[in-house]
Amino acid sequence: MDELMRRRVYGADHDDPDPGPRPGHVYVELVGGPLDGLLLDVTGWPEERLAVGAALGTELGKFGAGGRAVYGPVAADPRRWAWEADSP
Repeated sequence: MDELMRRRVYGADHDDPDPGPRPGHVYVELVGGPLDGLLLDVTGWPEERLAVGAALGTELGKFGAGGRAVYGPVAADPRRWAWEADSP
């Protein structure tokens, strides 16, 4: 758990002095693609949404500013979401 607590959360401001996870929140690890290694806060997400993943805004993907990186749950480990594609 210590390793998880030192990670950066997707969407945290770059100048945030504590960009890591917050106690009492639920996170999934983003694996592969432009957001590899970041944590996504999924606190309060319904099971249906957790089952399909998310398209997350990023300037780091194939489509640059305004693009999205699509991540979906890894069947063998629901705490991890794997990169699937970049989207405009």
